[in-house]
Amino acid sequence: MKKIALALALIASLQVAGAQVKSVSAAKSAFDAAKAAAANPKKAAKVATWLKLGQACMEAYEAPQGSAWVGATKQDLQLIMGNAKPTSVEDVVLEGQAFLKEVYPNCNYYFRDGVLQMIEVTKPAIPDALDEALKAYKEAYKVDAKNTKTADIANALKNIGQKYVEQAYNAYTFGDFAKSSELFEKAFEATATKPCAAVDTNAVYNTGLTAWIAKDYDRAKKFFNKCVDEFNYEGSDGDVYAKLADIYDKAGDKVAVKDILEKGFASHPQSQGILIGLINYYIGNQEDPARLFDLIGQAKQNEPNNASLYYVEGNINKELGKTDEAIAAYEKCAEINPDYEYGYIGEGILFYNQAIDIQEKASNEMDDAKYMVLAEQFEQSLKNCIVPFEKAFNLTKDESLKVSLAEYLKNACYRFASEDENFKAAYDKYAKIVAEGKVE
Repeated sequence: MKKIALALALIASLQVAGAQVKSVSAAKSAFDAAKAAAANPKKAAKVATWLKLGQACMEAYEAPQGSAWVGATKQDLQLIMGNAKPTSVEDVVLEGQAFLKEVYPNCNYYFRDGVLQMIEVTKPAIPDALDEALKAYKEAYKVDAKNTKTADIANALKNIGQKYVEQAYNAYTFGDFAKSSELFEKAFEATATKPCAAVDTNAVYNTGLTAWIAKDYDRAKKFFNKCVDEFNYEGSDGDVYAKLADIYDKAGDKVAVKDILEKGFASHPQSQGILIGLINYYIGNQEDPARLFDLIGQAKQNEPNNASLYYVEGNINKELGKTDEAIAAYEKCAEINPDYEYGYIGEGILFYNQAIDIQEKASNEMDDAKYMVLAEQFEQSLKNCIVPFEKAFNLTKDESLKVSLAEYLKNACYRFASEDENFKAAYDKYAKIVAEGKVE
């Protein structure tokens, strides 16, 4: 009996919540009336006038969304919405995520696993409702000489900021990163407005992040620098520094890349993003390899099971001519993660390039005895590359990478195809893949 009573109470509360949402036409009429009142000089001097306009703006913002709310289940909405049915339903994919889209006259609902994830307003009651609400509450604060409504205005500004954040995440999901960045900035500005005067550092960071994703690097740099310089906010594990370094790198400012990464490393020595950024910097600029190995050692301490770090270590040793150390590092990749193909790729490329170098030396060698020694070394290096390349070929799920590996394997197997049927079969196999540009 108690469970039934609780269920009925829930239904009643949901019905009340649904009844409080105005129709689009009613919300538009209320906004027009409140707007007209605010245009009257005498009424504009009263805080109540602007509060009413702000509330009307927010009701106009909410009205096209109907009675639904993010987080509601389909069962919840069936209870609230009664006979209201979508005009169409379809499966859609947004930024790699699958949704069930329900289309209504003024908005679209997006469900995943039966739960409402997003509401997209297609026919707003008024244009730029949140912008209008923000203006109204700013005016309310100006005319509230006795500060009698400070708490109400602050809460309203906080709510506007939250609504901007919701819209920013929606824009992100729709793949409109530039718009998402603009909305995150508005969220920051809304909550920073007096009397709320709260700094939403997440909104500042997300403004920069979405601008970075949109490749608006000047805007991204502005807001990432704002995070660090104005708000002492460095993101999760100093991610702001890693992103800034990427921006400076794209601009070709190598000095700034090193400076920002070293600064980030000083305050976030555990940050894998910063460490990897530094490692890439030292590799690319061939600076101080001892420092580089120190950084890799620290990265290994942070992530001892990260096979890619050993791959990077192998590449560094290869570039420094330390072949045995490079091979050991590449083989360590497989020991840590047998499914990680790049350790095998690194080892295969090392032996393949070694064979090419030996072949070039042999072609310039005039002494027959020395030539024969080089020829044997060439064949051995070429055979040495085949096994790791084949392991990588069998492991990777990337078809384009398989085709690239097939190119190496075709060339290596060709050298022995006339001597061994197995190599001949392998050559035919890989030559076919290279010719067709795909793996069957």
